[in-house]
Amino acid sequence: MRLSDTQKKEILQKAKVIVIVGLSPDSSKPSYQVGEFLLQKGYDIVPIYPKGGEILGRKAYPTLQKAFEALAEKGVKCDIINVFRKSEALGEVMREILTLQNLSSFDLNHLCVWVQLGLYNTESANLAREHHIAYEEDSCIKLEYLRIIES
Repeated sequence: MRLSDTQKKEILQKAKVIVIVGLSPDSSKPSYQVGEFLLQKGYDIVPIYPKGGEILGRKAYPTLQKAFEALAEKGVKCDIINVFRKSEALGEVMREILTLQNLSSFDLNHLCVWVQLGLYNTESANLAREHHIAYEEDSCIKLEYLRIIES
């Protein structure tokens, strides 16, 4: 399942808050480099990292639930959930995303789940389609930004 370039451009231009699942505190990892790039482009990022702490100067949350609760308390909505997890874990991640629907920070009408390059999962894609969530997989948000927005 792929978004068109027009859809990607609209999502990237409207987005303000990007939750990054699997953001590593290791600066040599692609997730860190993508997070740093997104910050430089003016997005507010919310790291999801099991050990919590702080990554790229932002509070890291151990779960999506905790992050979305914190966003809800601030009255902020998430626009994109960027996922850096193994393909086998994507179904679980999507099921967890769907449990957040009762939180005010969660809006199906403008949420996009963006799964990084090299990662894909049929169950995850099907769940996104069933729940009308914009879904992009096997695609690097940084490379797509450079290609679509800055080209």
